[in-house]
Amino acid sequence: MARRLPDHLQLPDHGVKTKHGPDGLLVFDPARRMWVRWTPEEWVRQHFLNYLVHDLGCPLSLIAMERKLVLNGLTKRFDMLVHGTDGKPLALVECKAPNVDLDQGAFDQAARYNKVVQVPLLIVTNGLRHFACFVDRSTGSWSFLDHLPDHDRMMAFGKA
Repeated sequence: MARRLPDHLQLPDHGVKTKHGPDGLLVFDPARRMWVRWTPEEWVRQHFLNYLVHDLGCPLSLIAMERKLVLNGLTKRFDMLVHGTDGKPLALVECKAPNVDLDQGAFDQAARYNKVVQVPLLIVTNGLRHFACFVDRSTGSWSFLDHLPDHDRMMAFGKA
């Protein structure tokens, strides 16, 4: 049975590539340079990746996708990590499927991962809503931003 692709994301359509494989629908991830299994979360992940690159000026080569991290002895996987031109990590992006509410749990997950990666910006999205917050590592406080920062602004937060 073919899955219907959601057409209602609140992200620009930059032409995410899809194809049918032996195990179902696949979507191309230009950062990992491979076809990956389509899921609603992957659909959001690929649209948000394109948004970062095409609209927010983040170089594709500075975005790490779905990498492992070890948190309290457990292996976890973050969705995206945006780096600065100096190689320092700037923003952790946590993606959820469009039908998943962006509740405190989603932010808590990003904050837990940030204990390992230690970035100044956390971004949480379900493709319909997007939130960014600055994390003051000296106080542990969060400040929500009124818009998603472009790459230059992310680098400025990295120097704050």
